[in-house]
Amino acid sequence: MGLIKYNTNDYKPTSFKNFMDDFFTDDFKGGSAPSFTPRVDIAETEKEFEVQLHIPGVKKDEINIDLNEKELTISGERKFENEKSEKNFHSVESYFGSFRRSFQLPDSINRDKIDAEYQDGILLVKLPKDAKKSTKKQISIK
Repeated sequence: MGLIKYNTNDYKPTSFKNFMDDFFTDDFKGGSAPSFTPRVDIAETEKEFEVQLHIPGVKKDEINIDLNEKELTISGERKFENEKSEKNFHSVESYFGSFRRSFQLPDSINRDKIDAEYQDGILLVKLPKDAKKSTKKQISIK
């Protein structure tokens, strides 16, 4: 079975010129593959920040978490497991490849108590706040 590009507008036929223009500007033009950028959710409580990175299919030992100065960097790779089988993929919508996400951290983070957990394809990084370095202050009016 081959993939055939078709015109979704029944009232307008596709000309050969339009077909060629669309063909060379489409995602499968032979350029670089789409990059894998995991989705991130960031939440804040009174005591900590939580960074949730959605990386299903990535093994725990293929994830790196680095902390440099005020920057938290999470990187890794999601590999396409091409097992030898009788499967012929007709569609692959999952993204594969290496990824890297960086986040600027506020000064109020307690760097010594950062914790990370990985479960069910979600990496949860907890960034506790340091009570001594609190950036929030109430100012009274005179």
